Amino acid sequence: MGRVNTAIVHIDCATDSIPEVAEALAALPGVSEVYSVAGNVDLIAVVRVRHFEEIADVIAGRISKTPGVVNTESHIAFRAYSQHDLEEAFAIGLGDAD
Repeated sequence: MGRVNTAIVHIDCATDSIPEVAEALAALPGVSEVYSVAGNVDLIAVVRVRHFEEIADVIAGRISKTPGVVNTESHIAFRAYSQHDLEEAFAIGLGDAD
């Protein structure tokens, strides 16, 4: 499997629609996880794509246009520092379809 490109997206939502927005975001292609969090933002989404250029499509083309999303702040990951093999852990759904 090739390298996976990752972005972490901080998301502000309309307050009364956080659960619905989270579910809609989690269903988007390229979004691997969505967390509701305490702090300065409502949700954090993890975007994982095969091709770097897809990050813009997922964030600007899908996440930002999801109803209830008010603002996003994106962070592109350069390198993962982990005890886990992230490529193996997140290979589900990124392989070629049979």
